[in-house]
Amino acid sequence: MHKFSGDHALYRDSLYGTVPEATYSGAVSFMRRKYTRDLKGVDLVVTGVPLDTATTNRPGARFGPRAIRAASTIMAWERPYGMEFDPFDKLAVVDYGDCVFDFGRPESVPAEIEEHASSIIEQGPGLLTLGGDHFVAYPLLQAHAKKFGAPISLLHFDAHSDTWADEDGRIDHGTMFYHAAREGIIDPRTSVQIGLRTRNPETMGFNVLDGPWVQENGVDAVIAATRKILGDRPVYLTFDIDCLDPSVAPGTGTPVCGGLSSYQAMSIVRGLCGINLIGMDLVEVAPAYDVGEITALAGAHIAMEMICVYASRPDR
Repeated sequence: MHKFSGDHALYRDSLYGTVPEATYSGAVSFMRRKYTRDLKGVDLVVTGVPLDTATTNRPGARFGPRAIRAASTIMAWERPYGMEFDPFDKLAVVDYGDCVFDFGRPESVPAEIEEHASSIIEQGPGLLTLGGDHFVAYPLLQAHAKKFGAPISLLHFDAHSDTWADEDGRIDHGTMFYHAAREGIIDPRTSVQIGLRTRNPETMGFNVLDGPWVQENGVDAVIAATRKILGDRPVYLTFDIDCLDPSVAPGTGTPVCGGLSSYQAMSIVRGLCGINLIGMDLVEVAPAYDVGEITALAGAHIAMEMICVYASRPDR
Protein backbone atom coordinates (compact mmCIF):
# COMPACT_ATOMS: atom_id res chain seq x y z
CA MET A 1 0.00 0.00 0.00
CA HIS A 2 1.25 3.50 -0.86
CA LYS A 3 2.37 5.78 1.92
CA PHE A 4 0.61 9.11 1.55
CA SER A 5 2.53 12.35 1.90
CA GLY A 6 1.45 15.91 1.23
CA ASP A 7 1.94 19.06 -0.81
CA HIS A 8 3.56 17.53 -3.86
CA ALA A 9 2.74 20.81 -5.63
CA LEU A 10 5.48 22.34 -3.50
CA TYR A 11 7.83 19.59 -2.38
CA ARG A 12 7.84 16.95 -5.14
CA ASP A 13 11.34 15.55 -5.67
CA SER A 14 10.92 14.34 -9.25
CA LEU A 15 8.99 15.97 -12.08
CA TYR A 16 8.03 12.50 -13.31
CA GLY A 17 5.57 9.92 -12.03
CA THR A 18 2.32 9.82 -10.11
CA VAL A 19 2.52 9.80 -6.32
CA PRO A 20 -0.56 9.41 -4.08
CA GLU A 21 -1.66 12.33 -1.97
CA ALA A 22 -4.84 12.89 0.03
CA THR A 23 -7.36 14.24 -2.48
CA TYR A 24 -9.04 16.57 0.01
CA SER A 25 -6.11 18.58 1.34
CA GLY A 26 -2.82 20.19 0.48
CA ALA A 27 -1.59 22.86 -1.92
CA VAL A 28 -3.49 22.69 -5.20
CA SER A 29 -1.78 22.57 -8.58
CA PHE A 30 -2.95 20.82 -11.74
CA MET A 31 -2.71 17.08 -11.01
CA ARG A 32 -0.37 17.87 -8.08
CA ARG A 33 2.45 18.74 -10.46
CA LYS A 34 5.18 20.90 -8.99
CA TYR A 35 4.71 24.67 -9.01
CA THR A 36 7.85 26.09 -10.60
CA ARG A 37 9.08 28.51 -13.23
CA ASP A 38 12.37 26.68 -13.61
CA LEU A 39 11.87 24.97 -16.97
CA LYS A 40 15.14 23.06 -17.13
CA GLY A 41 14.34 19.49 -18.17
CA VAL A 42 10.60 20.23 -18.44
CA ASP A 43 8.60 18.67 -21.29
CA LEU A 44 5.18 20.25 -20.72
CA VAL A 45 3.98 23.32 -18.82
CA VAL A 46 0.46 23.85 -17.48
CA THR A 47 -0.52 27.48 -17.06
CA GLY A 48 -3.70 29.46 -16.49
CA VAL A 49 -5.04 32.56 -18.22
CA PRO A 50 -7.83 33.91 -15.97
CA LEU A 51 -9.45 36.24 -18.51
CA ASP A 52 -13.21 36.53 -19.03
CA THR A 53 -13.72 40.09 -20.28
CA ALA A 54 -14.22 38.88 -23.87
CA THR A 55 -17.40 36.94 -23.05
CA THR A 56 -20.67 37.72 -24.84
CA ASN A 57 -22.96 36.09 -22.27
CA ARG A 58 -22.20 35.03 -18.68
CA PRO A 59 -18.79 35.97 -17.23
CA GLY A 60 -16.93 33.91 -14.65
CA ALA A 61 -14.36 31.91 -16.63
CA ARG A 62 -11.61 33.90 -14.90
CA PHE A 63 -12.11 31.42 -12.07
CA GLY A 64 -11.73 28.44 -14.43
CA PRO A 65 -8.02 27.73 -13.96
CA ARG A 66 -8.38 27.61 -10.18
CA ALA A 67 -11.47 25.38 -10.40
CA ILE A 68 -9.88 22.93 -12.86
CA ARG A 69 -6.78 22.64 -10.69
CA ALA A 70 -8.88 21.92 -7.61
CA ALA A 71 -11.03 19.37 -9.44
CA SER A 72 -7.94 17.60 -10.78
CA THR A 73 -6.84 16.60 -7.28
CA ILE A 74 -9.53 13.92 -7.13
CA MET A 75 -7.83 12.07 -9.99
CA ALA A 76 -4.18 12.85 -9.26
CA TRP A 77 -3.51 9.83 -7.08
CA GLU A 78 -3.27 7.32 -9.95
CA ARG A 79 -3.15 6.98 -13.72
CA PRO A 80 -6.56 7.91 -15.15
CA TYR A 81 -8.70 4.88 -15.93
CA GLY A 82 -8.34 3.46 -19.43
CA MET A 83 -5.03 5.10 -20.32
CA GLU A 84 -2.53 2.57 -21.62
CA PHE A 85 0.33 4.40 -19.90
CA ASP A 86 0.86 7.12 -17.34
CA PRO A 87 1.74 10.31 -19.27
CA PHE A 88 3.69 11.52 -16.25
CA ASP A 89 6.08 8.61 -16.65
CA LYS A 90 6.93 9.94 -20.13
CA LEU A 91 6.68 13.67 -19.55
CA ALA A 92 8.18 16.02 -16.98
CA VAL A 93 5.17 18.27 -16.34
CA VAL A 94 5.03 21.36 -14.11
CA ASP A 95 2.41 23.93 -13.16
CA TYR A 96 3.75 27.39 -14.00
CA GLY A 97 0.94 29.30 -12.32
CA ASP A 98 -1.13 31.93 -14.10
CA CYS A 99 -0.44 34.60 -16.70
CA VAL A 100 -0.42 38.01 -15.01
CA PHE A 101 -1.94 40.99 -16.81
CA ASP A 102 -3.41 44.38 -15.95
CA PHE A 103 -7.19 43.94 -16.05
CA GLY A 104 -7.53 47.74 -16.06
CA ARG A 105 -5.81 47.96 -19.45
CA PRO A 106 -7.75 45.42 -21.54
CA GLU A 107 -6.19 46.59 -24.79
CA SER A 108 -2.80 45.34 -23.56
CA VAL A 109 -3.97 41.88 -22.49
CA PRO A 110 -3.65 40.01 -25.83
CA ALA A 111 0.03 40.96 -26.16
CA GLU A 112 0.67 40.02 -22.54
CA ILE A 113 -0.85 36.56 -23.10
CA GLU A 114 1.19 36.04 -26.27
CA GLU A 115 4.38 37.07 -24.50
CA HIS A 116 3.59 34.81 -21.54
CA ALA A 117 3.11 31.82 -23.85
CA SER A 118 6.15 32.64 -25.97
CA SER A 119 8.39 32.98 -22.93
CA ILE A 120 7.50 29.39 -22.05
CA ILE A 121 7.47 27.56 -25.37
CA GLU A 122 10.61 29.29 -26.68
CA GLN A 123 12.48 27.53 -23.85
CA GLY A 124 11.42 24.15 -25.24
CA PRO A 125 8.42 22.81 -23.31
CA GLY A 126 4.97 22.31 -24.76
CA LEU A 127 2.08 24.26 -23.28
CA LEU A 128 -1.34 23.32 -21.92
CA THR A 129 -3.33 26.45 -21.05
CA LEU A 130 -6.37 26.53 -18.78
CA GLY A 131 -8.81 29.37 -19.48
CA GLY A 132 -10.36 31.77 -19.13
CA ASP A 133 -12.72 32.58 -21.98
CA HIS A 134 -12.01 31.32 -25.47
CA PHE A 135 -10.44 34.54 -26.72
CA VAL A 136 -7.22 33.44 -25.02
CA ALA A 137 -6.73 30.92 -27.85
CA TYR A 138 -5.96 33.76 -30.29
CA PRO A 139 -2.76 35.09 -28.66
CA LEU A 140 -1.81 31.49 -27.82
CA LEU A 141 -2.05 30.59 -31.51
CA GLN A 142 0.03 33.64 -32.38
CA ALA A 143 2.75 32.48 -29.99
CA HIS A 144 2.73 28.94 -31.41
CA ALA A 145 2.80 30.18 -35.02
CA LYS A 146 5.80 32.32 -34.15
CA LYS A 147 7.67 29.24 -32.93
CA PHE A 148 6.40 26.48 -35.22
CA GLY A 149 5.53 28.47 -38.32
CA ALA A 150 2.21 29.10 -39.99
CA PRO A 151 -0.25 27.89 -40.92
CA ILE A 152 -1.17 25.54 -38.10
CA SER A 153 -4.03 23.02 -38.27
CA LEU A 154 -6.68 23.74 -35.64
CA LEU A 155 -8.52 20.94 -33.82
CA HIS A 156 -11.48 22.79 -32.31
CA PHE A 157 -14.11 21.32 -29.96
CA ASP A 158 -16.97 23.74 -29.35
CA ALA A 159 -20.69 24.48 -29.53
CA HIS A 160 -19.83 27.61 -31.54
CA SER A 161 -17.71 28.24 -34.63
CA ASP A 162 -16.02 31.38 -33.20
CA THR A 163 -15.59 32.58 -36.79
CA TRP A 164 -18.10 35.42 -36.78
CA ALA A 165 -16.93 38.20 -39.08
CA ASP A 166 -15.31 41.20 -37.43
CA GLU A 167 -13.36 43.98 -39.10
CA ASP A 168 -12.68 46.03 -35.97
CA GLY A 169 -10.24 43.74 -34.12
CA ARG A 170 -12.57 43.19 -31.18
CA ILE A 171 -11.37 41.33 -28.10
CA ASP A 172 -14.23 38.88 -28.40
CA HIS A 173 -14.49 35.15 -27.73
CA GLY A 174 -16.57 34.63 -30.88
CA THR A 175 -14.24 36.10 -33.51
CA MET A 176 -10.75 34.72 -32.81
CA PHE A 177 -10.67 32.03 -35.46
CA TYR A 178 -12.04 34.42 -38.08
CA HIS A 179 -8.97 36.56 -37.52
CA ALA A 180 -6.58 33.61 -37.18
CA ALA A 181 -7.79 32.20 -40.51
CA ARG A 182 -7.71 35.58 -42.28
CA GLU A 183 -4.17 36.20 -41.02
CA GLY A 184 -2.91 32.79 -42.15
CA ILE A 185 -2.15 31.58 -38.61
CA ILE A 186 -4.40 28.56 -39.11
CA ASP A 187 -5.42 26.72 -42.28
CA PRO A 188 -9.18 26.01 -42.32
CA ARG A 189 -8.79 23.36 -45.04
CA THR A 190 -6.68 21.17 -42.75
CA SER A 191 -8.57 22.05 -39.57
CA VAL A 192 -11.55 20.39 -37.89
CA GLN A 193 -14.39 21.81 -35.80
CA ILE A 194 -16.21 19.22 -33.70
CA GLY A 195 -19.54 19.48 -31.88
CA LEU A 196 -20.84 22.78 -33.31
CA ARG A 197 -24.56 23.42 -32.80
CA THR A 198 -25.11 27.11 -33.42
CA ARG A 199 -25.72 28.56 -36.85
CA ASN A 200 -23.02 30.38 -38.80
CA PRO A 201 -23.52 30.01 -42.56
CA GLU A 202 -19.96 31.15 -43.31
CA THR A 203 -17.65 28.23 -42.51
CA MET A 204 -14.53 29.93 -43.93
CA GLY A 205 -13.57 26.52 -45.34
CA PHE A 206 -13.30 24.70 -42.00
CA ASN A 207 -14.18 21.02 -41.93
CA VAL A 208 -17.19 20.84 -39.60
CA LEU A 209 -18.34 17.71 -37.78
CA ASP A 210 -21.26 19.30 -35.99
CA GLY A 211 -23.10 18.01 -32.93
CA PRO A 212 -25.76 16.05 -34.85
CA TRP A 213 -23.06 14.51 -37.10
CA VAL A 214 -21.18 13.29 -34.04
CA GLN A 215 -24.33 11.79 -32.53
CA GLU A 216 -25.43 10.13 -35.75
CA ASN A 217 -22.05 8.75 -36.83
CA GLY A 218 -20.37 7.96 -33.52
CA VAL A 219 -16.99 8.32 -31.89
CA ASP A 220 -15.03 6.05 -34.23
CA ALA A 221 -16.21 7.94 -37.32
CA VAL A 222 -15.22 11.25 -35.75
CA ILE A 223 -11.75 9.93 -34.96
CA ALA A 224 -11.26 8.52 -38.46
CA ALA A 225 -12.45 11.68 -40.22
CA THR A 226 -10.35 13.91 -37.97
CA ARG A 227 -7.18 11.87 -38.46
CA LYS A 228 -7.65 11.96 -42.24
CA ILE A 229 -8.02 15.76 -42.27
CA LEU A 230 -5.16 16.52 -39.88
CA GLY A 231 -2.65 14.06 -41.31
CA ASP A 232 0.82 14.63 -39.89
CA ARG A 233 0.60 18.44 -39.83
CA PRO A 234 1.33 20.49 -36.69
CA VAL A 235 -1.92 20.69 -34.70
CA TYR A 236 -3.14 23.07 -32.01
CA LEU A 237 -6.02 21.62 -29.96
CA THR A 238 -8.53 24.01 -28.40
CA PHE A 239 -11.40 22.67 -26.30
CA ASP A 240 -14.29 24.88 -25.24
CA ILE A 241 -16.09 23.09 -22.42
CA ASP A 242 -19.46 24.11 -23.92
CA CYS A 243 -18.81 21.45 -26.56
CA LEU A 244 -20.21 19.21 -23.84
CA ASP A 245 -23.93 19.10 -23.18
CA PRO A 246 -25.12 21.37 -20.34
CA SER A 247 -26.32 18.27 -18.50
CA VAL A 248 -22.67 17.35 -17.90
CA ALA A 249 -21.12 20.83 -18.14
CA PRO A 250 -23.51 23.49 -16.85
CA GLY A 251 -20.68 25.69 -15.56
CA THR A 252 -19.96 27.70 -18.69
CA GLY A 253 -20.86 31.07 -20.12
CA THR A 254 -22.79 30.10 -23.27
CA PRO A 255 -24.30 26.62 -22.82
CA VAL A 256 -26.07 24.97 -25.77
CA CYS A 257 -28.20 21.82 -25.52
CA GLY A 258 -27.53 18.76 -27.66
CA GLY A 259 -23.83 18.48 -26.97
CA LEU A 260 -21.33 15.69 -26.45
CA SER A 261 -21.17 13.60 -23.32
CA SER A 262 -17.94 13.61 -21.33
CA TYR A 263 -17.42 9.99 -22.41
CA GLN A 264 -17.71 10.89 -26.09
CA ALA A 265 -15.34 13.83 -25.78
CA MET A 266 -12.74 11.92 -23.80
CA SER A 267 -12.92 8.98 -26.20
CA ILE A 268 -12.47 11.21 -29.26
CA VAL A 269 -9.48 13.03 -27.78
CA ARG A 270 -7.87 9.76 -26.63
CA GLY A 271 -8.48 8.28 -30.06
CA LEU A 272 -6.26 10.96 -31.58
CA CYS A 273 -3.08 9.79 -29.86
CA GLY A 274 -0.22 9.99 -32.34
CA ILE A 275 -1.19 13.25 -34.04
CA ASN A 276 1.45 15.97 -34.25
CA LEU A 277 0.14 18.03 -31.32
CA ILE A 278 2.14 21.21 -30.64
CA GLY A 279 -0.07 23.02 -28.12
CA MET A 280 -3.47 22.94 -26.43
CA ASP A 281 -5.97 24.75 -24.27
CA LEU A 282 -9.12 23.98 -22.24
CA VAL A 283 -11.36 27.02 -21.82
CA GLU A 284 -14.69 28.49 -20.70
CA VAL A 285 -15.11 26.68 -17.37
CA ALA A 286 -17.13 29.14 -15.26
CA PRO A 287 -17.51 27.53 -11.83
CA ALA A 288 -20.14 29.96 -10.52
CA TYR A 289 -22.71 28.19 -12.73
CA ASP A 290 -21.44 24.70 -11.97
CA VAL A 291 -23.25 21.92 -10.12
CA GLY A 292 -21.17 19.79 -7.76
CA GLU A 293 -18.02 20.89 -9.66
CA ILE A 294 -18.92 18.55 -12.53
CA THR A 295 -17.86 21.02 -15.25
CA ALA A 296 -14.46 21.62 -13.67
CA LEU A 297 -14.06 17.87 -13.22
CA ALA A 298 -14.91 17.25 -16.87
CA GLY A 299 -12.38 19.91 -17.81
CA ALA A 300 -9.68 18.26 -15.70
CA HIS A 301 -10.35 14.85 -17.24
CA ILE A 302 -10.31 16.19 -20.79
CA ALA A 303 -7.10 18.10 -20.07
CA MET A 304 -5.52 14.83 -18.96
CA GLU A 305 -6.59 13.21 -22.23
CA MET A 306 -4.84 16.06 -24.05
CA ILE A 307 -1.67 15.39 -22.08
CA CYS A 308 -1.91 11.73 -23.07
CA VAL A 309 -2.12 12.76 -26.74
CA TYR A 310 0.85 15.07 -26.30
CA ALA A 311 2.85 12.24 -24.72
CA SER A 312 2.02 10.08 -27.76
CA ARG A 313 3.41 12.45 -30.39
CA PRO A 314 5.49 10.82 -33.14
CA ASP A 315 8.70 12.45 -31.90
CA ARG A 316 8.46 11.07 -28.38
